[in-house]
Amino acid sequence: MGLSIGLVGLPNVGKSTTFNALTKAQNAEAANYPFCTIEPNKAVVPVPDRRLDALAKIVNPERIQYSVVEFVDIAGLVKGASKGEGLGNKFLSNIRETEVILQIVRCFDDENIVHNEGSIDPLRDVEIIENELILADIEVLQNRIERLKKQAKNDKNAAAAVEVAERLAEFLAEGNLARNFGEQGNEVFDKLVAETRLLTNKEIMYGANVDEDGLLEDNEHVVALKEFAAKHNCEVIKLCAKIEEELIGLEEEEATEFLASMGVEESGLNQIIQKGFDKLGLMSYFTAGVKEVRAWTIRKNTTAPKAAAVIHNDFEKGFIRAEVIAYNDYIAAGGEQKAKEAGKMRLEGKEYIVQDGDVMHFRFNV
Repeated sequence: MGLSIGLVGLPNVGKSTTFNALTKAQNAEAANYPFCTIEPNKAVVPVPDRRLDALAKIVNPERIQYSVVEFVDIAGLVKGASKGEGLGNKFLSNIRETEVILQIVRCFDDENIVHNEGSIDPLRDVEIIENELILADIEVLQNRIERLKKQAKNDKNAAAAVEVAERLAEFLAEGNLARNFGEQGNEVFDKLVAETRLLTNKEIMYGANVDEDGLLEDNEHVVALKEFAAKHNCEVIKLCAKIEEELIGLEEEEATEFLASMGVEESGLNQIIQKGFDKLGLMSYFTAGVKEVRAWTIRKNTTAPKAAAVIHNDFEKGFIRAEVIAYNDYIAAGGEQKAKEAGKMRLEGKEYIVQDGDVMHFRFNV
């Protein structure tokens, strides 16, 4: 659907190592020195979903197709990036093209791995990154304000936009993020943000990169990061990038056993992918047949005809109705036919809002 998550962070915090593990391929060079990522790396990653596996056990299809999400690995930012320091504004523009920001934050001590700022302090690192995003947004807003002022002489809408933009610029200058401005839903603000793609208006997740010991029990760095994130209504997902990279190439059962041996139930990267998918405002419905069990990606609150269009535009044009079985009913009955016999299949019309996990067939006529 053209939606992506941008990985950002200071140099040497484990960002490219995390990206390597996310994509199950060594296509983002990870090295122990700043700026080893020169061009943004993009990869489409399957969204882990045990519901698909459960459906496949019942249907026994030829193949399984998961939903996917795009991750973009963006070169490490440094203090002064908004003014061209390090690799500068080019990478801020790469972040602008993504919908969600995943900031990898180093939360472990290791004297063998240099830190760009000379010490481990996750809150300082977060502040450096977010200050650069704020400064970049202020510059964008100031340019927009100048153009709007010229238009405002003959355009009331432009005059209203100037007022909002100036208040927002002042709010940012106080060290705040646009996502906390409190005017989401205001038509003028929403249009301004859509046009400028402000960095600080994006959803933010923090990936707390820990060592092996930190996986079992939160260290002081993780505790501090979680307290900060809670105040700003952001998610923190703990992972050990080094271990996640070691999981590359392992079969699912082997990976599960490996994690269990360390006292971990689920891969941190799986959590990042799933949570990122949710933050993008996406969900899945399923089709289940002998050829294929598949997850189809739609936005939340999508109507049945629009959901059908994801399969083929003709499905929307000639939509008659949808046959729907809730996922839990499908699994409990042991398949489509038994779900029908138990009265668990519903016929839904054009106004139906598809629910996450619905197992669906579409009736259409073109």
